[in-house]
Amino acid sequence: MTTTLFFLAVFGAACVEMVEAVTIIVAVGTTRGWAQAWGGAATAVLVLGIAVAVGGIPLIHYVPLYVLRVSVGIVALYIGSIWLRKAILRSSGRKAKHDEDAIYAETVGSLRASSRRGFAVAFNGTLVEGTEVIVIVASVGLAQHRLGLAAIAALSAVVLVSVVGAILARQLSSIPENTIKMFVGVMVTGFGVFWLGEGAGLEWPAADVSLIGIVGVVALFAYGAVRLLERGQTAG
Repeated sequence: MTTTLFFLAVFGAACVEMVEAVTIIVAVGTTRGWAQAWGGAATAVLVLGIAVAVGGIPLIHYVPLYVLRVSVGIVALYIGSIWLRKAILRSSGRKAKHDEDAIYAETVGSLRASSRRGFAVAFNGTLVEGTEVIVIVASVGLAQHRLGLAAIAALSAVVLVSVVGAILARQLSSIPENTIKMFVGVMVTGFGVFWLGEGAGLEWPAADVSLIGIVGVVALFAYGAVRLLERGQTAG
């Protein structure tokens, strides 16, 4: 069960980041040409690959596992809490939902109103979102000694979102990103608590199975927060 949760957490996180990257690439492609769009994206992927090979692989051999788990736990709690907070606010109506069509329109308008090359826009967008995917894959994979599975989950997300983006083009808003972000926020926060405890030397009562309970508690907290905020908004 924990393997499934692990895969879904990485897959969902990668999906969220890739939706934003593909939105930018599609905007550049339809405005400045697909050669610039895919050229910028491909160059960013190459840069990220070199960065992983140079800086990421040595971590596996030289950094103690408990240090990785504590570090990853802190990072996961930070990222997860941010995503969870935004998802809770959006689900309760306190914050506008993420609109990929609006991002697309803004990117297109910016490209048409300025002399910025599409290559640079596609490169920057892919580099930023790709870096976040790599951070998630590397940290989560190393902490659980499942780097290969984490990479497969992220690659699956990249392929799926790319195919959907190619088919739907501008209609990426049909992907329920807030639902994905809520799920991923719960999962990543749960993993963060689990890894931080492991790295600090805490022995969870049921070992890896305890992760299911932790994720459940975080999910209940998120559900309660959404309902509480909804009531407050109705009362106001």
